[in-house]
Amino acid sequence: MTRLSILLFLMLCCSDLFAAPPEQAKIAAAFQESFPKLAVDQVTETPVAGLYEILCGDRIFYYAPASGHLLVGPLVSREGENVTAVRIQEVMAQRIKGISLKEALTIGNGPHQVVEVTDPDCGYCRKGARFFDERSDVTRHIFLKPLGMHPQSRDKAAYILSASDPKAAYLEVFAGKFDDKPLPSFQDNGRLDRQANAIAPLKVASTPSYWIDGTYVGGSDLRRIQQLLAPPQPELKPAPSAPAPQK
Repeated sequence: MTRLSILLFLMLCCSDLFAAPPEQAKIAAAFQESFPKLAVDQVTETPVAGLYEILCGDRIFYYAPASGHLLVGPLVSREGENVTAVRIQEVMAQRIKGISLKEALTIGNGPHQVVEVTDPDCGYCRKGARFFDERSDVTRHIFLKPLGMHPQSRDKAAYILSASDPKAAYLEVFAGKFDDKPLPSFQDNGRLDRQANAIAPLKVASTPSYWIDGTYVGGSDLRRIQQLLAPPQPELKPAPSAPAPQK
């Protein structure tokens, strides 16, 4: 495929790139030609001269078109801020705003709204599930995303969402009940496919992924999740100064 044909393909398939300045579209085409397995969503300039941010799904890379090098890892400012993490947070927080929760499996009725994208056979997802199972302060909106690395995961996800009691089925599957024995027979109701369509705009490639009251947490970062769920601490007022002694 020629560079020109790649450029035309990207401009037709990605609205962000279609609206991008010509220079950024050119960079996207060059990047896609060198790294065809990475689908480009957006190209953005960085504070570093000659280095561009390449947004691919839920990941960010850095590309130097002059040398053709791809840099993988966080970009950190001189103030110590993880620029990459901040940027991913902005992107994923914006994406979740347009997602319908109609097809989600909702568990709980606590004040904190949690959206989960999770895989029944992912060990980190199960760890997160146990964490949330023990909390009463969350309302969980669960989307199942079976990954190809787990061959039984799709059947387990379809079983959960097709069960007469999806919550009970979810708890059984995530507890490992069917890891070493067959699933009960069930009729797939298509809800798993409807969930996949609902979360497609999130462009999540890995599990687990969470949004805690709109704030994105990628992976099983339970410490970060605990911080987001913690009640706000009261502001400490300075103690009044003691009156000056009388002479």
